Amino acid sequence: QVQLVESGGGLVQDGGSLRLSCAASGRFSRMNVMGWYRQTPGNQRELVAIITNSGGTNYAASVKGRFTISMDNAKNTVDLLMNSLKPGDTAVYYCFADFLVSEFQRSDAWGRGTQVTVSL
Repeated sequence: QVQLVESGGGLVQDGGSLRLSCAASGRFSRMNVMGWYRQTPGNQRELVAIITNSGGTNYAASVKGRFTISMDNAKNTVDLLMNSLKPGDTAVYYCFADFLVSEFQRSDAWGRGTQVTVSL
C-alpha cells in the first residue's frame, strides 16, 4: 500500500505564491507519474499538472506559465510551485501517483488533499 502525504496549502492573497509538496511512502518498485489535481464543491476533480519519472510534464491551460511541477525520483516527492495565484485557483488540491507495485502490476493512489484559498 502506498501513502501520499501533502503539505503546503493555506491562505494567500491574490497574486501571491504557494508551494505544495507531496511525499510517497509504502511498497512500490517505481513511481511512473506523479501530479496534482484540484476540486471545488460541486465540481469534478480536474488535472492541474502531472510529471513523469523522465521529466515530461503536462499542465492545465489555466495554470500554464504560472505553476511549475517538479519531481524528485530519489525521494519520491512531487512539488507544485504556484505563482500569480488567483481567486479561481481556490480549491482542495490532491496529490496523485501512478506506480509499479511489481514488474507487471501497476496501481495508483491519492492523497487526502490540502486546501488552497486565494483571497482578493
